[in-house]
Amino acid sequence: MKRHLISAADLTRDDAVLILDTAEEMARVADRPIKKLPTLRGRTVVNLFFEDSTRTRISFEAAAKRLSADVINFSAKGSSVSKGESLKDTALTLEAMGADAVVIRHGSSGAPYRLATSGWIDGAVVNAGDGTHEHPTQALLDAFTMRRRLVGADAGLGRDLEGRRITIVGDILHSRVARSNVHLLTTLGAHVTLVAPPTLVPVGVEQWPCDVSYSLDDVLAKSDAVMMLRVQRERMNAAYFPTEREYSRRYGLDGLRMAKMPEHAIVMHPGPMVRGMEITAEVADSDRCTVVEQVANGVSIRMAVLYLLLGGSDTALSAPARPEGPARTESPARTEAPARTEETK
Repeated sequence: MKRHLISAADLTRDDAVLILDTAEEMARVADRPIKKLPTLRGRTVVNLFFEDSTRTRISFEAAAKRLSADVINFSAKGSSVSKGESLKDTALTLEAMGADAVVIRHGSSGAPYRLATSGWIDGAVVNAGDGTHEHPTQALLDAFTMRRRLVGADAGLGRDLEGRRITIVGDILHSRVARSNVHLLTTLGAHVTLVAPPTLVPVGVEQWPCDVSYSLDDVLAKSDAVMMLRVQRERMNAAYFPTEREYSRRYGLDGLRMAKMPEHAIVMHPGPMVRGMEITAEVADSDRCTVVEQVANGVSIRMAVLYLLLGGSDTALSAPARPEGPARTESPARTEAPARTEETK
């Protein structure tokens, strides 16, 4: 995790388990009468979003506020960015305002890495999705949801996903969620299989630490979790499959296909869902679908990430909120910048 969270590939197994375990503690805060901790009081977290978002932006905002941080929401629309202001000048403005952490979503792959390594700002940088590159906190909340469902909330503490078989289905080519999940789930010991039409499989996927299948029916019976991905038409500039009906027939998850899955297996989706395309309403509304849980778990995971990056106090997790904030302690995660990955070059 280091000082920034740019890529899921930068996380070791111990880093990832630490975040998941911390998120379990954060989830318990939601059961308290007062759902706030004073641990980041006086800190400023900026949500810097150059792309539209609902779940991720609101989730980060809720997470920061539950940790008592001050939150500034920045949207490219209606800002100086629409007038041509560069990322550098925007970053320098945030630095002048004293931002302690910047949560950035950007349409260009590598933008968060550039922000973290440029020296423009001194605060922590969290990647909330960059182009078709990565979305590490989404992978973390997905892993958190899987561990809770497949291992158990209390039983899962300190444990990873060793031996679990995860299937990711859909538009792999344009999916930053798929890339981050492959890196993180493999680090946690899971076996990942990607399922998609050949046209929606990235070039060089054979170098990824996962298997690839072109038939959804062949892998359902041995999957512990099936994650459906939306077809990202807004990123497409060509026809990648004949028709929506053809895609849905071969790669959509309906009730009949769900019945082929093991009884304990779950269905996941990072959202937003396109019902009738990659997933039917019957599956989306079933007890085996974890979409709503993933949204709730996203707040806990992002609380854990901000807590660890900004050096929160361990005592804040066990003690109720009190008038005086805890003394700042140095987080073991706050050591060095992450290594640059190939995709960010």
